[in-house]
Amino acid sequence: MTDDEQRALGAELFNRTYALMEKANRTPDEEAEMLHCAHASAYHWAQVGTAANRSRSEWQCSRVYAVLGWVEPALHHARRCHEIVQAHPDEMKDWDLPAAYEALARAHMVAGDVAETQNWAQLGRAATAQIADDDDRAVIEADFATIRT
Repeated sequence: MTDDEQRALGAELFNRTYALMEKANRTPDEEAEMLHCAHASAYHWAQVGTAANRSRSEWQCSRVYAVLGWVEPALHHARRCHEIVQAHPDEMKDWDLPAAYEALARAHMVAGDVAETQNWAQLGRAATAQIADDDDRAVIEADFATIRT
């Protein structure tokens, strides 16, 4: 498989995962597909992607597990996302760190840890305010709007 094919699959699987995450009333089969697509996308990006691609894959895996209510893997992938962003700041867009904070806030919300949810959400909202592009900022703000404590 060529690098271009791996990138195309990574992107296609990422987009399919996102579509399934946003779907109301997913069936159990669709939930399984969503989980498998997220990990398959992450695999392809791990082969040919940048640190930014890998952090975004970890973000998506964390979100899928949060959507499914699976605390430990949601926390694991949120932490991995944050670690990658922290280790490679020069390779990230200005919205990658707020997205990592959002993943941590959401995973802790699913875990029922109000203090950690509030902590990460506060950091994330402050970082989101620094995003230069209005559209990019709006996407992250919308994600934070769904974080409840």
